[in-house]
Amino acid sequence: MQALLQQSRVAWVERMINQREGILAVQTLRNQIMAATFFASTAILLIIGTLTLSAQGDKLVATWSLLSPFGVIHERVWLAKLMFLLVDLLMAFGFFAQVIRLLSHVSMLVSVPSATIEIRQVAVLMLQAGRYNTRGVRCYYYAFPLLFWLFGPIFFVGATIALVVLMLKLHRAPKREGQPDAQQLGV
Repeated sequence: MQALLQQSRVAWVERMINQREGILAVQTLRNQIMAATFFASTAILLIIGTLTLSAQGDKLVATWSLLSPFGVIHERVWLAKLMFLLVDLLMAFGFFAQVIRLLSHVSMLVSVPSATIEIRQVAVLMLQAGRYNTRGVRCYYYAFPLLFWLFGPIFFVGATIALVVLMLKLHRAPKREGQPDAQQLGV
């Protein structure tokens, strides 16, 4: 799937610069920047929520211990779990901030004539933005097992297994009839 997305991003940049499709470029980049802004803002809200939980750890440990099949959860363990969640969300925010930064650069460069700048340079920025977007979304995905970890290790393992199965299903390009699969293409 990633190889397909990379090829399409490079082809998109080439088309936008060579065929001078300004309105399409602006709309596409605006939509991507808005999506990254939404995810970054949501990460900040989740970070604030996690910090609020960590500040009230002594009160919440007793409540969460009632829900845990393993009995009492020590406050330090609770805080360590919240810190892992916090780091994951901070990474998601950082990745989405990079997406916004790189796409802002692409939005300026895509309007420059190809005689002035190499299309390859703009495509590299677009590819980097795509990679950061993928990493940010993966941080969001991984927040679910970390959230389930607050209930106990069995929930963490179950959520992690479910996430791996989901990722295996989601990260494969759709296969058309007669189309070779990734192994046949050498990808």
